[in-house]
Amino acid sequence: MKKTIVILLATSTIYAGGAFSIGSKNIRVIASTDTSFGNTYTVLGLNANYFVIDNLSVGASYQTYLGGTPSINQITLPVTYHLGLEGMPIVPYMGAFYSKTFIGGDYEDYDIYGGRIGASMRTSSNSYVSFGWVQEIGSSSDNISKRGYPEMSAGISF
Repeated sequence: MKKTIVILLATSTIYAGGAFSIGSKNIRVIASTDTSFGNTYTVLGLNANYFVIDNLSVGASYQTYLGGTPSINQITLPVTYHLGLEGMPIVPYMGAFYSKTFIGGDYEDYDIYGGRIGASMRTSSNSYVSFGWVQEIGSSSDNISKRGYPEMSAGISF
């Protein structure tokens, strides 16, 4: 699969301690496109993260691929660490994730392991935008594939 466009829109619940402090939560709505099996799919999903300690979040994500055959669904478990640079407008982050991709029909499901690196820029006391790079390694019983792509997200407190 080749990710052609990635757009992540995020809404966050941010406590007084800041966007990356313990107890902060965010929910992202994912809308993108991806090309696979000779089809261009519309990808829709939902991602939820929780900061278990300052600067460290764990989460879960679900994505479904619409508009092609076979059907594709993906569950992802990410862990992300934002470097604790107090008072800085730009905060670097790095993370790792595991995804399980379920393919309909006669195709084999597969696993994806990966990492991400980037920076989040605070745009106000209750919002941020993030830009980064994602690198994936996918594996099934008969092959291993690698791909990388940019990511972008934005968070707003409410």
